[in-house]
Amino acid sequence: MSPANGPRVLVVDDEPQIQRFLDVALTAAGYEVAAAETGAQALRLAATGAPDLIVLDLGLPDRDGKDVLRALRTFSRTPVIVLSARDRESEKIEALDLGADDYVEKPFGIGELTARLRAALRHKATVAHPEPRVEIDGVTMDFERRLVARDGRQVKLTPKEYDLLAVLFRNAGRVVTHRQILSSVWGPAHTEDTQYLRVFIGQLRAKIERDPTTPKIVTTEPGVGYRAAEP
Repeated sequence: MSPANGPRVLVVDDEPQIQRFLDVALTAAGYEVAAAETGAQALRLAATGAPDLIVLDLGLPDRDGKDVLRALRTFSRTPVIVLSARDRESEKIEALDLGADDYVEKPFGIGELTARLRAALRHKATVAHPEPRVEIDGVTMDFERRLVARDGRQVKLTPKEYDLLAVLFRNAGRVVTHRQILSSVWGPAHTEDTQYLRVFIGQLRAKIERDPTTPKIVTTEPGVGYRAAEP
């Protein structure tokens, strides 16, 4: 473990070179780093070490990382960033649906990873202390009054459009899967209606984006879901 000087990150990866690289890079970025090489060790440290964040590889020697994630979510809401060479959409979707907060593919840039860590920490703080208003690129969402404005002018949304935008804005900076959005907004019976969701996203972009053809507020994670930009 590196010296204590910031948020605690548990890095779960059985590749020594990845562990060494992340220990140096994350320590330099102001994090305290702990390491686990197996799923069993990761779950033990997650339960006893109180990490603020977890970076999780899916290819572990004793069990699949998704099984670790599934077990972790039975006792912890600690943000998890999956860091894996698996690039299939099905792997990403399953990990995110199991409770991962984001997914970064190997090979990766340390700048992208630390940005995802910062976003996960901000989201964790927002969940603990919900913000009554969120502003992203000139679009303000007032959750208490259920109002949306673009550059100070009210935007008229249907109830479903509002609920859809609320899910994305409350998870700003994180990928939200099709299944998660559909279940939250339309209910569990509609988790496969991705074409229906695509239509609503298009309608929403037409109302809030400066240029709906090149959206910056609500972007697409191909085959996986959508992500609202960070405030």
